[in-house]
Amino acid sequence: MATRKTLNFGIKTAPQNTTYEDMLRVWKEADEIPVIEHAWLFDHFMPLGNDPTGPCLEGWTLLGAFAAQTSRLRLGLMVTGNTYRHPAVLANIATTVDVISHGRLDFGIGAGWNELEHNAYGIPLYAPGERLKRLREACEVIRLLWTETTPSFEGKYYQLKDAYCEPKPVQKPYPPIVIGGSGEKLTLRITAEYASIWNYVGQSVEEFRHKNEVLDGHCAAIQRDPATIQRSVQLVMNPDDMEGNRKRVQDFIEAGATHLILNLRAPYPQHIVQRLAKEVAEPLKAQYEG
Repeated sequence: MATRKTLNFGIKTAPQNTTYEDMLRVWKEADEIPVIEHAWLFDHFMPLGNDPTGPCLEGWTLLGAFAAQTSRLRLGLMVTGNTYRHPAVLANIATTVDVISHGRLDFGIGAGWNELEHNAYGIPLYAPGERLKRLREACEVIRLLWTETTPSFEGKYYQLKDAYCEPKPVQKPYPPIVIGGSGEKLTLRITAEYASIWNYVGQSVEEFRHKNEVLDGHCAAIQRDPATIQRSVQLVMNPDDMEGNRKRVQDFIEAGATHLILNLRAPYPQHIVQRLAKEVAEPLKAQYEG
């Protein structure tokens, strides 16, 4: 008998090599299906993969548009690259999306990594250690702006002086923070300090299980209940193999994942979300929650 778990399923549509209209069709379909609880975009300016020359829509702008045209789904970017925007600017952008969505934002953030984009746009890509230290400061800056009236902050990388972020987010005390990454010494420590959801970056069930244990250890070190952090994975779905999709998702559930993102690749087949709901999400929820 399966161990009882509370699972929540979502979708992801990377805004590359597709159109606004096609993604909106998928998101509106998802918004009508109760078992699908969240939806995600990514934060890149060029398509990922071997060909960076195709179309790629900017994530936060698109997220605001989708927030205005959905009513139920929680939504976010999986995940924002901290290096792309000053955290004070990002706090204001995210607040705006939370207001537009009436409090449905899950705030995804990570250290940033895409060398091609940074080089192309002249954005500094710092050494990994500095990127992670910047991420920690950014989480603190953003949280201060969301919870205090005129915060000041004097960090090594970021500073605030009597700063405003008004209005505040709809969600109190602030939108859930989602941190993506798998670095054991710093990323997972920052996750333990700030995140409500941790998203595993990788493909191996065995590695996911190990990283889960490392995160539990960081939670213990700061006396945080590890059960207060949802464990998230994003898995690419094959429209032609629903049985295989279900089995792969199940493997991660057995390893401890409860926040499950079904990653869709363009072009999106008609009614793909309905099929994933009926053939993947609903059977697994019945198995583990029934």
